[in-house]
Amino acid sequence: MSTLNIGQKLNEGKTKQIFELADQPGLVLVQSKDQITAGNAVRKDQMEGKAAIANKTTCCVFKLLQESGIKTAFVKQHSETAFIAARCEMIPIEWVCRRVATGSFLKRNPGVKEGYRFTPLKMEMFFKDDANNDPQWSEEQLLAAKFSLAGLAIGQCEVDVMNRSTVAIFEILEKAWATQNCTLVDMKIEFGVNVKTAEIVLADVIDNDSWRLWPAGDRSQQKDKQVYRDLKEVTPEAMQMVKRNFEWVSERVQLLLEPQASGRVVVLMGSTSDMAHCEKIKKACTSYGLPCILRVTSAHKGPDETLRIKAEYEGDGVPTIFVAVAGRSNGLGPVMSGNTAYPVINCPPLTPDWGAQDIWSSLRLPSGLGCSTILSPDAAAQFAAQIVGLSNHLVWCKLRASMLNTWVSLKLADQKLQACSL
Repeated sequence: MSTLNIGQKLNEGKTKQIFELADQPGLVLVQSKDQITAGNAVRKDQMEGKAAIANKTTCCVFKLLQESGIKTAFVKQHSETAFIAARCEMIPIEWVCRRVATGSFLKRNPGVKEGYRFTPLKMEMFFKDDANNDPQWSEEQLLAAKFSLAGLAIGQCEVDVMNRSTVAIFEILEKAWATQNCTLVDMKIEFGVNVKTAEIVLADVIDNDSWRLWPAGDRSQQKDKQVYRDLKEVTPEAMQMVKRNFEWVSERVQLLLEPQASGRVVVLMGSTSDMAHCEKIKKACTSYGLPCILRVTSAHKGPDETLRIKAEYEGDGVPTIFVAVAGRSNGLGPVMSGNTAYPVINCPPLTPDWGAQDIWSSLRLPSGLGCSTILSPDAAAQFAAQIVGLSNHLVWCKLRASMLNTWVSLKLADQKLQACSL
């Protein structure tokens, strides 16, 4: 653990302290505390070891989100009980995302039964104001507040970005927890404006105080802070049970960073003249965390060798997607498709002279063949990632974050254009 030059305390909440780093402007140290609270600190207790458990949980969650491609303030874990983050001015809103109706939602919406599933997800906002018990706010109230943080005015565009981001972050964590047969019931997160870049990022922490987790979807097995909220009286035995639940979560959360299933892409090219096209496929596969192998084989000139290579990748039990890259008459994809139960994608490198005619050899197939045809190397890799993502949550999470980032960049481009033309 490297020693940090810790400057003044910038902020202290119920469960953490934030310090500036004297020799690293733009970065802060987020130090967890052993305190656990409920009902805006109406109930509060010391839980020995909670700081380390909470820090381990939050670091794993932020790593998962960051590796997926979500923009966050997290930089790296510093010690057992602290992590380093980008300094942000916090937007004083708790964004709450719900998959299952429970808790305060039922009190505010009498008649709704516990366990009602929200599809799409239910989004709510609460203004951070302890004195008034964090009142629920509408989007209109948030816009009317005219917040300006780190030089960024919080208007419709910023609210839309946070709304969309909250849904994506929830879905990524929901997908990850599902691999442990755990239902992510609901979750609260906060955003900040990075003081250096003036962009909105996921900030604060995400730990066992931030969500409800029901193993096997069963409320009676809940592992989150609700267990503490529900205590009739706080005894040493009761606190031990709460601590055991928190430890269970901090151990499981590490497993969310591990892929549940492997998968790979094997690109077969008719000749090395197609290498540049294939390298683009490989590069895009790598960005999704997908292993990609390049091979040279011609179904016209060496069908026996093509089928031998195919058998090599069918025989080791790793789920494989074949991508056939063949110019002119594409026999490679259709021959592969007729001889394997694995998916085959045609991605022919089209030339300006005969491309319009050549494409038909990939599109018009004999019966019994199911290969798809995708012309863009990037899109072929994306389609392969979507297939693998059905069983590998880490690949799916990258796809989901990429979808969000594309949406956000369009939104920001539109906002910029409108500002220019006004």
